[in-house]
Amino acid sequence: MKRITGTTVDATTLGEVVKAFVPHPLPPHKPALAPEIYLDLNHKAEMALARLSGVSGLVPSVDWLLYSAIRKEALLTSQIEGTQATLTDLFDNEAGLAVSNTDDVEEVTNYLAAYRLVRENLNSPKGLPISVRLLCKAHKLLLNGVRGMGKQPGALRRSQNWLGGTRPGKAVYVPPPADLVPALMSDLEKYIHAQVRKKAVTTSAAQGLPPLVAIAVIHAQFETIHPFLDGNGRIGRLLISALMEDFGLLPEPLMYLSGYLKQHQAEYYRLLSSIRRDGEWEPWVQFFLEGVHAAAQQAEAIIVQIATLVATDRRQLLASPQGGAAAYRLFEMLPMMPRFSVDRVKIALDTSFPTANAAVKALETLGLITETTGNKKNRSFSYTRYIQLLSA
Repeated sequence: MKRITGTTVDATTLGEVVKAFVPHPLPPHKPALAPEIYLDLNHKAEMALARLSGVSGLVPSVDWLLYSAIRKEALLTSQIEGTQATLTDLFDNEAGLAVSNTDDVEEVTNYLAAYRLVRENLNSPKGLPISVRLLCKAHKLLLNGVRGMGKQPGALRRSQNWLGGTRPGKAVYVPPPADLVPALMSDLEKYIHAQVRKKAVTTSAAQGLPPLVAIAVIHAQFETIHPFLDGNGRIGRLLISALMEDFGLLPEPLMYLSGYLKQHQAEYYRLLSSIRRDGEWEPWVQFFLEGVHAAAQQAEAIIVQIATLVATDRRQLLASPQGGAAAYRLFEMLPMMPRFSVDRVKIALDTSFPTANAAVKALETLGLITETTGNKKNRSFSYTRYIQLLSA
C-alpha cells in the first residue's frame, strides 16, 4: 500500500496559484516504518558512533577534536549551499590573516555562531531545549550580515516560498503555506520533545523509532516544512548535529555528516523529494543511516591519523635540543591554532615578541610548521600536515 505523507492545498504567490504540500505529523504511518528495513543499518550506525566516542580518548584534549570537527561541519554544510570558502580560509580568518572570499567565510563563521548558541543552550540548565524558539535564535545569527539578511532572520516565514524553478509555477517543490508553518513546527517540536522524554522511560508503550531513525525523519520533516525564507538547509543540518548530542548518541559533536550529504548531494535531495511525492520514507531512512555509519567511520579514521601525527611530531620536538618551553607550549596549541602569525603567538603565549619568534623558529627548523608568505616581515605559518588531514 502506498503511503500518503501529506496533502496539497492551493496557494497563491506572485500571482500564480500553485499546489503547496502540507506534511502529515510524525512519525510515518499508514503504514508505519517496518523495523526490518532499518534495524541492521541502525545497529551498524550506532556501533560506529560508539567507536567514534571511544577513539576520541586517543588525543590529550577532546577540545582539539571539537575545534576541527565543528569547523569542518560548518564548512561542508555551507558548501552544500554554494559557499566556496575552504578550511584554510576559515583558519586564516580566525588568525587575523587576510582572506579573499570574506563574504563566504562570514557565512561559515555565522553557522559556527549559530551552532555555538544551540550547544550552549542545550548544555545549560537554564538554556532552551531544541525548539522553534531556539531554532529561530540560531537562524537570526546564521543570516546576520550575509546573503539572506533581508529574508526575515530569526522569524518563521510570513510568505510562500518555493524550491527550484524561476517562478512558482515551475517550482520543483512548494512547501506549506506560511499560515500553516507555526502549527507544523509546533507539531515537530512536540515530536522532538517526546523523543527526549522517551530516553528516561522503559515501558513498551513509550517505545518507538530508534533515536537515529527519529533524527532522520525529523530532518526530512523540517526540510519539507521549510519554515524560513532562507537558510533552511543549514539550520536543518544543524538540527541533526544538535539532536545527535541531545539524544545521547554522541557525547560531543565529533562527526560531520554534511560531508556525506555533500558527496551524495543529488541523492540527498532526490530522496527527500520522494518522501513528499511517493510516500517513500524507507529509502531516505536507509540513506541517512548509511551516511551516519560512513561519516562516523571517516571521523574515527581522521582522529587516529591526527593522534598519530601529533604524537610523532611531539616526540621529534621533545628529542630536539632546539625545543624549549615556549616552543613546546606553542606546539600544544597548534591543533586549535593551525594558522598563525608571530604576533598571534606572542598573545597566545603571553610572552615577548623575541620569545614568540624563537618558538616559531624552532618549530619551523624542525619542519613541523611551514612559512606561507615567503616574506621576511609580516610572515604567517601553517601546521600544514594537520590541515591536509582535516581537508581530505
